[in-house]
Amino acid sequence: MTELKKEPMILQGGELRPAGSDTAGRDRTIASGIMRAHNTSDSQDKLRIKFDALVSHDITYVGIIQTARASGLKAFPVPYVLTNCHNSLCAVGGTINEDDHVFGLSAAKKYGGIYVPPHQAVIHQYAREMMAKGGAMILGSDSHTRYGALGTMAIGEGGPELVKQLLGQTYDIDTPPVTAVYLKGEPPHGTGPQDVALALIAAVFKSGFVKNRVLEFIGPGVEKLSADFRIGIDVMTTETTCLSSIWQTDDEIKRFYEVHGRAGDYRELKPGEGAYYDNAVVIDLSKVRPMIALPFHPSLAVTIREFKENMEDMVHETEDRARVSFGDQVRFSLKEKIHGRDFMTDQGIIAGCAGGGFENICAAADILKGRFTGNGAFTLSVYPASTPVYMELVKNGCAAAIMESGAIMKTAFCGPCFGAGDTPSNGAFSIRHSTRNFPNREGSRIQDGQLSSVALMDARSIAATAARGGVLTGADEEDVSFGVYEYHFDKGIYENRVFDSALKPDPDAELVMGPNIRDWPDIEPLNDNLLINIVSEIHDPVTTTDELIPSGETSSYRSNPLKLAEFALSRKDPEYVGRAKSVQGIEKRRLSGEMTGVEEIVKVASQISPCTLEDTEIGSAVFAVKPGDGSAREQAASCQRVLGGIANIATEYATKRYRSNLINWGMLPLVIEGDGNSLPFKNLDWIYVPGIRKAIENGETGIRAYAMTPQGPKPFNVSTGELTDDERRIILAGCLINYNREMS
Repeated sequence: MTELKKEPMILQGGELRPAGSDTAGRDRTIASGIMRAHNTSDSQDKLRIKFDALVSHDITYVGIIQTARASGLKAFPVPYVLTNCHNSLCAVGGTINEDDHVFGLSAAKKYGGIYVPPHQAVIHQYAREMMAKGGAMILGSDSHTRYGALGTMAIGEGGPELVKQLLGQTYDIDTPPVTAVYLKGEPPHGTGPQDVALALIAAVFKSGFVKNRVLEFIGPGVEKLSADFRIGIDVMTTETTCLSSIWQTDDEIKRFYEVHGRAGDYRELKPGEGAYYDNAVVIDLSKVRPMIALPFHPSLAVTIREFKENMEDMVHETEDRARVSFGDQVRFSLKEKIHGRDFMTDQGIIAGCAGGGFENICAAADILKGRFTGNGAFTLSVYPASTPVYMELVKNGCAAAIMESGAIMKTAFCGPCFGAGDTPSNGAFSIRHSTRNFPNREGSRIQDGQLSSVALMDARSIAATAARGGVLTGADEEDVSFGVYEYHFDKGIYENRVFDSALKPDPDAELVMGPNIRDWPDIEPLNDNLLINIVSEIHDPVTTTDELIPSGETSSYRSNPLKLAEFALSRKDPEYVGRAKSVQGIEKRRLSGEMTGVEEIVKVASQISPCTLEDTEIGSAVFAVKPGDGSAREQAASCQRVLGGIANIATEYATKRYRSNLINWGMLPLVIEGDGNSLPFKNLDWIYVPGIRKAIENGETGIRAYAMTPQGPKPFNVSTGELTDDERRIILAGCLINYNREMS
């Protein structure tokens, strides 16, 4: 169903052909045209991009505004949408999350933003309905910021990159390679957008085939897909580790804009003849069948039919993966889900920016009409992605069909996607049309002895499974006629509730700061030398941001850097926080001139290169093989920094956005050669890095370090990778806040 073409390709006569040495068409892709239009530098190789709009949600916008405010923010320079779809539920026994919402509204008034109240829309649905424009670029502080199907190049990054935009700075990257995703054929009965997305992710993730590239969707298959179908594929491209996405547009997308009252925002986009692509993925839509992504990653996708034919083997493989991630911390078994030739699931969720679209839910309703989820353990919850979508489902009867089946309709909320809603029971198996199925992302806590798991599926197959009381079923097994439902968008729902300043700030408005909203602690600039203590060592093939900082259970503390940091690596390495604090205590004693306890190590280090306690900063570091897959949340890095973290050491970084988060928080993104199995240091070892400040100032990327072993210093090499001039200055200043203060 998918074919990877590793060699460069060009588009000729609507077909992909080998490019050979012909690179003339690099500027004929849709992506290159949009990036050129937003580039403020004189170079087409080193881009300095300014975005047309920004979007954030209530797990990220408080920290972003606090950082920008500390750096001199006066007004939002472009439309900035503050949605409230993550911390929508108040903390039990308090109003911590609601304090963040009050802060968000006051910030929108003061700085000239747009505030979308809780339960109105998930971040990406509001952006699709109200913000996307043909040929535009949007930056969001959520990794699934993807509006390419609508002709908008959108990128999800950590909060500091939005801070830069708020302060008139730029998003600096080398011109990314562009991968063609060539679609042909037409999806068969029962196949939905999540099925196509999972097939794509399974084909490219492990090899890094599209890592940090722009995916450009072209080909005759595009016109066979509705706007909702394209959106459902597009939002999942984040899980391929690509940088962004863009699609050719046509009358179907034009109708989307017309329905939403924004016909003037449509723009026809298509690649030019001879457009050059660095590589390509060819997907035959007619061969895609209902898929299931098994725990614990979206790339572990197979057809539902294949899984059912090989249940015992695939369950065994899944249990083996759990042992790699969790060891003996908690028991994990799926064998009891096998009942003869059936596989029993416990929960179904259709939700969020991926599953909560109008057509997905209408299709689910068609399957569920006149049928029942049963009165057993299986439950089904459906979350429309916005109130306008919910309203239309009520009007056309689909909501009633879903509720009559025994399922529950709920308001727009991202909770099921990151572990703040519908957490399954211990040992339960949840099937979800959402974005991720990482370990514990559904909300279970291995530190409390609880572990459930999630498989990703399309809404259609989830509904088919629900109609059989939880027996895993692909939608292609259903003899159902899917209706064609016309969508009517009611903009008045937003006009009556959303606050839109129309970019008119009110400097006299006061920020409303709840007691849990705290400023970032002070951070010191980079010193001449470094003494680093390794306080966590992770050898999993990939470490997600959810493992670096848990998602759902920490939501109430996202606005309090010190409280949030207490959760860092809590699911992966419960000893991390205590160890990091111990090293931080040494650094605090050093800064105050007290005895530190590392005087002897510094004395040995001074024999390698002259150093003293006064010119040697002390901090902690994490080693992980490949950290940073998943969310754009800056807290994956900032929590380490708040606890005195000064570096990560990795064999590679899973995503650009995580590496950028490290840099923006003044942490060294060090890379060591090899696969991580043979390291010159081990957990709790000290590492001495002489002359680090001078090396960063001089633009050196190769760094000589020394593991301070009992047998004596052991030299080894690490690299920072390429850093822009601004990135070097940020690291030297200690963090982006310090850098901006120096610039003001």
